Amino acid sequence: MNERREFSRVLFYCPAILRIEGNDYHCQLLDLSLQGALITKSDSFLVPIHSKADLIFTLPESSIEIKMQVELCHVEHQHAGLRCEHIDIDSITHLKRLIELNLGDEALLHRELGHLIHAPE
Repeated sequence: MNERREFSRVLFYCPAILRIEGNDYHCQLLDLSLQGALITKSDSFLVPIHSKADLIFTLPESSIEIKMQVELCHVEHQHAGLRCEHIDIDSITHLKRLIELNLGDEALLHRELGHLIHAPE
């Protein structure tokens, strides 16, 4: 498989909910980037590729909730890859800070943010 990632990923484990058409799938967040996430999936997770959903998780030891609108991009074994299509300003602010703290390279994060802002749709 060719790596096409343009954004740094950070390992980040916490419970999450993937909400698809009003149904909540409880999962575990495995890693995050400014452009998406990797989550665990159960055998009962029978969602078609390209499905639209909301990924919702609360930062550990806080009440800060991050919510992003995502598209299911790939499913492999017990994992599902999600691409972020939209995220509100409060959530992106917290996500940026979370990645900044875990990445340890503020300059790289700012380059990625610039790329995200100027990326064609």
